[in-house]
Amino acid sequence: MSSRLTGDETALWKAAARVLDANWTGTATAASPGLYPHQWSWDSAFISLGLARHRPARAETELLSLFRGQWADGMLPHIVFNTSLARHAFFPGPDLWCSAQQPAAPRGVQTSGLTQPPVHALVALRLHECAHDGESSRAFLARLYPLLAAQHRYLATARDLGGAGLAAICHPWESGLDNSPAWDRPLAALQLPPTAYAPGHRSRTLPTGEDYDRYVRLVALLREARYDRAYLRESHPFAVEDPLFNATYLASAHALAEVARIVGADPAPHLEAAQRVHTAMLDRLWDADTGCFRARDLRDDRLLPVITAGSFGPLLDPELPAAHVRNLVDLLLSARFAGAAGYPVPTCDIQAPAFDRGGYWRGPTWISTNWLIWYGALAHGLPVVADLLYGSTMRLVRQSGFREFFDPFDGTGRGSHDYSWSAALVLDLLAARRAPQAA
Repeated sequence: MSSRLTGDETALWKAAARVLDANWTGTATAASPGLYPHQWSWDSAFISLGLARHRPARAETELLSLFRGQWADGMLPHIVFNTSLARHAFFPGPDLWCSAQQPAAPRGVQTSGLTQPPVHALVALRLHECAHDGESSRAFLARLYPLLAAQHRYLATARDLGGAGLAAICHPWESGLDNSPAWDRPLAALQLPPTAYAPGHRSRTLPTGEDYDRYVRLVALLREARYDRAYLRESHPFAVEDPLFNATYLASAHALAEVARIVGADPAPHLEAAQRVHTAMLDRLWDADTGCFRARDLRDDRLLPVITAGSFGPLLDPELPAAHVRNLVDLLLSARFAGAAGYPVPTCDIQAPAFDRGGYWRGPTWISTNWLIWYGALAHGLPVVADLLYGSTMRLVRQSGFREFFDPFDGTGRGSHDYSWSAALVLDLLAARRAPQAA
C-alpha cells in the first residue's frame, strides 16, 4: 500500500483487502461465496490484479488455479468448479456441461464448456509490471506464457467464425455482459422446445422463465454437439462478433507480445494477431452512422441495434484512430451514458427502450467495465475521462460497499455483497492512482 494514500483511501484499501482475504478458498478466490462459490475466468483475472497489490503470491496462484481448467485445445473455460461443494450449490453446475465426457477437457477438473473475455495476458503483464521481485515474476511469466499462447491460438482457430480475424462468442455468457440487451435479437430467434430446460433453478439475479431457458438451451446444443468446431462454424444459432470481447483479445495480444519478449519467445505472431483484430474491428464492427462500435450477428450478418458499455471496449486498442476515439468519448460523455448518470458508466444506452437501471447487465454500473474503460482512457491520454471513472467508482464503493453492481442514477448497491472483483479493482485503481507519487 502506498504511503501517499489519504485517510479515506487507506480505509477503502483495508476494506477491499478484507473482502479478498475473506473470499480466499486456499487455492482461488470465490467471486462471492454466498452466490458465486466457484472460480470464474475473467473474475479471477480481475481479482488477481487486486491480489497483486495486496498478496502477490496469491495473484499468481489465482491465475494458475484458473488455468488448471484449460482444455487441450487451448479453450479457457469460464467456470472452474470447486468440487468440494455440493453439486447443486450453483446452477448451472457441472451436470449441465458434462466436461468430463469431452476428450479435450482436463481430467480431474470439472469446468464449463464456454469461455470469457481473454483479459488474462493483459493482466499477467500488469502483474509483472508491479512485481517487487523481477526474477521471480519472469519465472512465473515463463510458466504462464505457453498457456496464454494456447488460449489465443484457440480463439484464432476455433472462434474466427466470420473468417476476418475476430473471435466470435457462441453464448451471451461468453461476453462477460451476460444478459445485455445487445443479445436480445439473436436470442429471440432461438427456437425453444416445448419443455423448460432449467425449472426450479433460478438465481436471485439472473433472469427467469423463457429468457433463462434460452441460455440453457444454447448450452444444451453445444454439449450435444460435443463443443465441435465445425458445428460452431456452420450450425450453432448464436454466433456474434462482440467489440468488448475482441478488444480484450486485441489488448491481450499486444500484452502477450511483450510477455514473449520478457521470456525470450518470438513476439511477432502476437503482434500480427493484434493487427488482424484491429483491422477487422474497424472494418466489421464500427458503425459510422452512430459513431461507435456495435456487435455483429454472424447468422444474419447485421450489426445488433443496442449500444452498450461494450461499445467502449475498443479504447483498449492502442492504435485506435484519433477520430474514432473522439467519437467514443463524445458518446461516453453524452446524455446516453455518463452525461445523464450520477454514477457512470451505465452498461446500456440510457435512451434505449431496453435500458433497465436494475436489470442484470441491462443498465447498472459495474466496476469491471469502469476499470476497462478507465484503462483504455489512460492509454489514449484522456485524463478527464480517467479521472471521471476513478472518481465515480470510488464514490460507488464509499456509498454502497463492494457490491456486484450499482444503480447508475443513485448509486444503490445491487446483487451480491462483498463481490471480489469490485474489491480487487478498487485496490488496483488506488495503487495505480498513487504509484507515480510513491517515494
